[in-house]
Amino acid sequence: MQIMIKKSKILDSQAIEQKIRRLSWQIYEDNLAEREIVIVGIAGRGEILAAYLSNIIAEISSIRIKIGTIHIDKEDPYKNEIKINLDVSEYTNKVVILADDVLNSGKTLMYASKYFLTTPMIRLSTVVLVERMHNRFPIKADYVGLSLATTLQEYITVSLQGNTKGVYLS
Repeated sequence: MQIMIKKSKILDSQAIEQKIRRLSWQIYEDNLAEREIVIVGIAGRGEILAAYLSNIIAEISSIRIKIGTIHIDKEDPYKNEIKINLDVSEYTNKVVILADDVLNSGKTLMYASKYFLTTPMIRLSTVVLVERMHNRFPIKADYVGLSLATTLQEYITVSLQGNTKGVYLS
């Protein structure tokens, strides 16, 4: 017997673009005095979100954007080494914004943030497209596209490319 999992579309492509545009404006407004900010996406959908944010901020402001990707084992972050494709000098004494698609328990953002804590920075912020409000770790998103109260049994799927672009609840 095959079980059918029903997916409900929470955000369509247009709604995602509106949320990302609003997040970009918020980031810009909070960093008006900065010459450069560094947006680091968590590998996968976080790096796609970082690229979208970077493009819009570059379109609406004169702030230089450096983009990076952080690779972290989302299931077992303390087991494997965290890697980033930027040199430490590229984010030292800068505003760093960590980007991910969904904030679920907070574990991924917590361990990704921990990576930066030994480097002097102006500020470290976090941005997520969807926040589920099931935090088990002491971290919050500074910029949130959509806060969604879900049960622990429900699952959020984010697709940021192609004809399936959307946020789905199953």
